[in-house]
Amino acid sequence: PGIYVCAKCGHELFSSRSKYEHSSPWPAFTDTIHEDSVAKREERPGALKVSCGKCGNGLGHEFLNDGPKRGQSRF
Repeated sequence: PGIYVCAKCGHELFSSRSKYEHSSPWPAFTDTIHEDSVAKREERPGALKVSCGKCGNGLGHEFLNDGPKRGQSRF
């Protein structure tokens, strides 16, 4: 339980309350902890490149409509 932060600058990214089990080997989250936790840019249809909202450290992707419930994203 707790808050996941950026490894580079410590900025708050995700709450353990939004974490869920997914078939990928990486942690999966449904939402960020704050509106400005991450910055996003479209990489391809259905996938956004995600970086820390404070320092720009690369965090992976947001996959649209791939969360545990219909219409949710997966970070």
